[in-house]
Amino acid sequence: MSQNDSPIIVGLDIGTTKIAAIAGRKNEFGKLEILGFGRANSNGVQHGQVLNIDQTIKAIQQALENCQKSNPNLEINEVYVGIAGHHIKSLQTRGDMVRQDAENEIQAWEIEQLINNQKKTFIPAGDQIIDVIPQEFYVDNNANVKEPVGVNGVKVGANFLILTGDRNAIRNINRSVERSGLTTKDLVLQPLASASAVMSDVDLEAGVAILDIGGGTSDLAVFYDGILKHTAVIPFGGENITHDIRLGLGVLKSQAEAMKVQFGSALANEANANAYVTIPGLKGMPAKEISVKSLAGIIQARMSEILDFVTYHLKQVGLDSRLLNGGIILTGGGSQLKHLIQLTEYTTGLNARVGLPNEHLAPNHIDELKKPMYSTCIGLILKGYNDYEQHYKEFTNNFKRVEVPRELTVDVADQVPAPKATKTVIAANGTEIRPEIVQGRKDKFWDRFKTNLIEIFSEEDDKLLK
Repeated sequence: MSQNDSPIIVGLDIGTTKIAAIAGRKNEFGKLEILGFGRANSNGVQHGQVLNIDQTIKAIQQALENCQKSNPNLEINEVYVGIAGHHIKSLQTRGDMVRQDAENEIQAWEIEQLINNQKKTFIPAGDQIIDVIPQEFYVDNNANVKEPVGVNGVKVGANFLILTGDRNAIRNINRSVERSGLTTKDLVLQPLASASAVMSDVDLEAGVAILDIGGGTSDLAVFYDGILKHTAVIPFGGENITHDIRLGLGVLKSQAEAMKVQFGSALANEANANAYVTIPGLKGMPAKEISVKSLAGIIQARMSEILDFVTYHLKQVGLDSRLLNGGIILTGGGSQLKHLIQLTEYTTGLNARVGLPNEHLAPNHIDELKKPMYSTCIGLILKGYNDYEQHYKEFTNNFKRVEVPRELTVDVADQVPAPKATKTVIAANGTEIRPEIVQGRKDKFWDRFKTNLIEIFSEEDDKLLK
């Protein structure tokens, strides 16, 4: 595929503190070239949930406006949206089915049917299934089958991780997006989006935990033996730290946020005991001096609480420091806290590092996108490309499997003067199918991307019709 054949995909990250919209397209090297970027302060969202739809719509529209200012030629219609919040839950299920045609190899549609069957799983009233993720497959008596397609067997099954969320919370996100003049292409769990942006194949093989520390929540995704083992949403984030600083030190919220970013540390022992921050007094009141060590003590207490949740969840799924060789990857805006890596390693016993989405970006991206707070948005674009490439593969595979009997193919080179021979295909009912009709069907198939692309597959279709 050439670069011009690649669609432009937009990720929309609706967070507690910010809303970001990023448009990107893969180049010929498989790297994302950022074509548009915009962000806005988030209003109406608390702990990852949309509470005020009108305020959220205004923030989304502001982010889109800023994105289109960065590239006036950009037209945004469809977006991949991240979802988070403490209403997100996961449950393990197991499903299998006896194959109707055991003589032939397992086909992709059978695996798709197996996954769709899990969408009928009973879940609590008021919840809705967001995603069904297969883990280990098994065929007959063979367990841990990585890729069942192409394997022979009478029965195929798998263990699944089913992700659910509150129906009303999902509805509020969809309403906010739709009333902003957009279509939600897919809802993606934020920790999975962040993981795809900062995690490599080596990390996936080694076993790793991704901790995305956002404004309202901290999202956890645990991978082991190449599969997603567990996800969790911890109901604390950067906003909670700011709130604790505001109450503990008696300052305004804006002052608490500024102190956290500029002077904050996740380890009180590393803070300078003789350093102080001067806060201007209100309406003639004297200025207030804040100890940097006291500030670090408040931050450490809240961050330790978040990391204790991480340790708890890892123990719940039986994965400790001996199994996760890849350690913990910290991402999200909260991961930029000074000395957080040391606190994470001390609390969990795992190696830690800050994960950046740079690996997937083309060299010409702007410096702002190097920050870990944009990992989710970059991951949403990667999710969109994963879907696109699957459709591309399925479409081309299905197209190539259509074989026209030789007797139904008529060479009309002698009948119609032309610089080179063309072929007219006759369908089984006797209807003539001209190349331009096939091309029209192809255009209809790809219209759903709505991305102002040049004709996709034009060269491939021409080759198949010659």
